[in-house]
Amino acid sequence: MRAAVIVFPGSNCDRDVAVCLRQICNTQPIMVWHGEHTLPPCDLIVLPGGFSYGDYLRCGAMAANSPIMAEVVKAAKSGVATLGICNGFQMLTECGLLSGVLMRNQALHFVCRNVRLQVQQTDTPFTHLYEKDKEIVIPVAHNDGNYFADADTLQSLKDNGQIIFTYGEGDNPNGSQLDIAGVCDKSRRIVGMMPHPERRAEAALGGDDGLRLFAGLLEAVA
Repeated sequence: MRAAVIVFPGSNCDRDVAVCLRQICNTQPIMVWHGEHTLPPCDLIVLPGGFSYGDYLRCGAMAANSPIMAEVVKAAKSGVATLGICNGFQMLTECGLLSGVLMRNQALHFVCRNVRLQVQQTDTPFTHLYEKDKEIVIPVAHNDGNYFADADTLQSLKDNGQIIFTYGEGDNPNGSQLDIAGVCDKSRRIVGMMPHPERRAEAALGGDDGLRLFAGLLEAVA
């Protein structure tokens, strides 16, 4: 599997994702600087977590307009599997690849802790190794993870099975509508999620519930 990890000024999870891709997917990812204008041939694009551009304006707004993002959008629309984690999820909504927006957390403070997630959909390259309705534990670390969309968009997401992760009952850390923690596009090959699977992908990190996401990608792409 050929993977590209896009690196922005302020990214802080790009190396963690790269470690997962090396150890779990047995691939050496190409680290692509945001100022590049070309994207190498790849089977997977990852927009990592962090605080791109210091979260100025809106989280992910400036990153979504970086030179490389035109190529990311083109590749994603052509079918290349694309994963946005935390700040990467924010970028995917800002550039229009995913519906909705990520607003300030309801309690107006940064949240950093493990959360319980419910796996809602297993028919994506990212989730097919999970069991539907299975509860897993993945950490979050964000200030703007409150997912919002209008009523028609929310209904469309529900009708099309595009809500792939929800926060466990009573464990919503940010006020997200419908407890949304992750969504996909209609092709099911573009996924955005606020929790960080790369931070819980091996026992040394306290658990490996994130491992199956990366392993599933390898299997699906292969």
